[in-house]
Amino acid sequence: MAAKQKIKTFLWYDANALEAVKFYVSIFKNSKVLEVTRYGEAGPGPKGSVMTVEYQLEGQRFIALNGGPHFKFTEAISLSVECDSQKEIDRLWRKLTSGGGQESQCGWLKDKFGLSWQINPTLLGKMFADKDPKKVKRAMAAMLEMKKMDIAALKRAYAGK
Repeated sequence: MAAKQKIKTFLWYDANALEAVKFYVSIFKNSKVLEVTRYGEAGPGPKGSVMTVEYQLEGQRFIALNGGPHFKFTEAISLSVECDSQKEIDRLWRKLTSGGGQESQCGWLKDKFGLSWQINPTLLGKMFADKDPKKVKRAMAAMLEMKKMDIAALKRAYAGK
């Protein structure tokens, strides 16, 4: 039996939490809807409508709430995905920006529900942790010019080519 996840990310949607969760589950492996709860007599949502959706993305558990239009997502919170290949970056970028998502800078995007994501190559953290400040500076400068991360371009910059 897997260990219980003590801390879960809780995301507030207006009224489309289940639609968002189904979208995310369709994109990521090892992902599924775990439980859907519905509003009852006490509300505050309409009786029978979806209140929360507990779900799993790549083994990580989340909860989505249909809480109404009171709060919106901002870039101050994002979900960061480490990718091992350009193919994975390209696939996630394409899927998460589909249907009205928006590209941003430095590997960031917003999906069609307004949630911010960072789609980054795993090697980026290793580059930024290098003890050679010149390599770090070149990698950082290259990243700052990108929307979607380009692993080959980052490697060239890092190597000084």
